[in-house]
Amino acid sequence: MSIDPRAALSALTTALEEHLIAASARRGEEDPQVEATFLGIIDAFEVYEEALFDAFDEVTPLVIYGEEGADEDEDLSETEDDLDDDLEPIED
Repeated sequence: MSIDPRAALSALTTALEEHLIAASARRGEEDPQVEATFLGIIDAFEVYEEALFDAFDEVTPLVIYGEEGADEDEDLSETEDDLDDDLEPIED
């Protein structure tokens, strides 16, 4: 069953607002409410991204921080750039 992208976007917006409220009322460095709302953003974003893709075959330009594979993509692009810098022209 497909989720309406507008409903998923609304849930994501709500998750962001809840995180803002929790962050502004933080009680210490590891406040469980801030952590819970942080994870809520991740969950809501994943639902929105999936709904957007299912409905329109589209994705956002956003990546969840710490998501597996995100660091690998960055490492690959850095490696490719480094390799390009190391290449020397071949002279005939």
